[in-house]
Amino acid sequence: MRIRGFQASDLPHLINLTIESFRPLFERDLPDLIGQEVFSHDHGDWKNDYRQEVATIHNPKDGSFVTLAEDENRIVGYVCWQVRQGGSGRLEMVAVHPAAQRRGIGNALCRDALDRLRERGRRCSMSGPGATRFMRPHADCMSRSASRDTQ
Repeated sequence: MRIRGFQASDLPHLINLTIESFRPLFERDLPDLIGQEVFSHDHGDWKNDYRQEVATIHNPKDGSFVTLAEDENRIVGYVCWQVRQGGSGRLEMVAVHPAAQRRGIGNALCRDALDRLRERGRRCSMSGPGATRFMRPHADCMSRSASRDTQ
């Protein structure tokens, strides 16, 4: 596995990877959790929502970056991270293709993003709200780095 920075030609792959990564959440878990009516209202067009969101997540002028993982020249995961004012950073989104999950790719991406934030002088990193079973495996990575950096 190789971790590298984002290139514009990666965008279609990241959009597809995002949809496949979050498909179980949106097609199975979330409707059961919040009910079909609320799901349809809030997330009924989740694929197009992600197509639009992912198209904007790499924007260095605004301090938003994407780092991705490749395995055998195929993109298998990515993390979006932000350099924020006030000395902090934020991990915004982590996605790993279902066929590549449970191999440490998400953890490696989180660690790499936290290292890149530290290189830019950021003292702490936070995960976004709404942690699900998809984010829990990375919690140790985020909390260890945050506690190390804020001491």
